[in-house]
Amino acid sequence: MNVNDSSSALPSALDDKSPAAATPADPRYAAKATEAAVKFEAFFISHMLRQMRSGTREMAGEDSVFKDPINSDMLEMADNLVADKMAGQRAFGIADAILRQLLPAAGAPVSASVTGKSAVKTDNIAAALNKSV
Repeated sequence: MNVNDSSSALPSALDDKSPAAATPADPRYAAKATEAAVKFEAFFISHMLRQMRSGTREMAGEDSVFKDPINSDMLEMADNLVADKMAGQRAFGIADAILRQLLPAAGAPVSASVTGKSAVKTDNIAAALNKSV
């Protein structure tokens, strides 16, 4: 098999002719894009909280309660939960900015399950986001 042979047996996800190619108008693509954007926003917020807590520890005095590493695991878990909740509410707008670039201006109504328990509705989200800018 030649490496440069373009007639591969496996369809490429980037190939427009393949059935696995996702288009921005596809509801599954919009759902996956929404889930990924919200997860990225949660990661970003979590990282920001972690850096803020680290800076607080560095600036705290030796006898400060902020310097105590005893509850650091629980605080990190709480920070992650706060980040997930804030990202689900789109508090920082990072997911919205990502979706504005990934989804077309006029899309079909889509709903995506972000955590498996709650659904984030993306009814014509790209059009609404582009209109608000």
